[in-house]
Amino acid sequence: MSYVGKNIRKIRTVKKLSQAAFAELFGLARPSVGAYEEGRSEPKMETLIQIAQHFGLSVDLLLTKELTVNDLYGFEQYQQTLLTTPAAPERAASDQDQRLTPFVPAAQLLEYIVRHHDLAYIDALPSLTFPHQLGPATRAFELHGADMQPTLRHQDVLLTCIVDKTTLRLKAGRVYALVLQNRLLVRRLQEHRSDNTLRLRADNPDYPVQDLPFVDVLEVWEVQGVFSTHLRPPALVEERVTRLERQVEELLARLG
Repeated sequence: MSYVGKNIRKIRTVKKLSQAAFAELFGLARPSVGAYEEGRSEPKMETLIQIAQHFGLSVDLLLTKELTVNDLYGFEQYQQTLLTTPAAPERAASDQDQRLTPFVPAAQLLEYIVRHHDLAYIDALPSLTFPHQLGPATRAFELHGADMQPTLRHQDVLLTCIVDKTTLRLKAGRVYALVLQNRLLVRRLQEHRSDNTLRLRADNPDYPVQDLPFVDVLEVWEVQGVFSTHLRPPALVEERVTRLERQVEELLARLG
């Protein structure tokens, strides 16, 4: 059973929006909003994603749970907490630059997508400790797949910091972890286009460049570091440069 009609009505009531104002937010006709609320029709998936994104909800909750006022205010509080809560006090002077970072293993990714607004769930995630000063909200994601090779590898752990979606200051050339409705997409930003789509590319040339509508993105995390167990052997060019440097040193020693 879908609760989307009841939830749209509840959101409008809490946010003090008329049906016309709600419709204008998402490019809908006012009668369509009335039809949703009365259960005569349901929004398209694209519209559901826009509504969930705008009000800081997940599509899953919008469809499967009758939201309460506390739920709605709780989601708002969570969004503010991500960006404004100061870091926890340091336990000792030696821990001055260390912070606990919630870790999302690849096996738990789908659960994270559904429950990423749930503070209790986030607190229950395993935590990693990295020396960093990246601000109050960080995540560590386990990378799955070969999309970003050779820069990043399968099972690398990405250390990321939150990007404020209201200002959306994304920088071309940076790597971002984008939480979508069904997966984690790690890509290098090529361009933030005027139609509010992100042009993204993988470092692996076997994967094509893609345009992603920003409305499909639940969370944006900028990759700041990586923990990897893959130790790369020196590249052929590096070996040749090292050999040439050694030969130059030997020649200088003979001449000197």
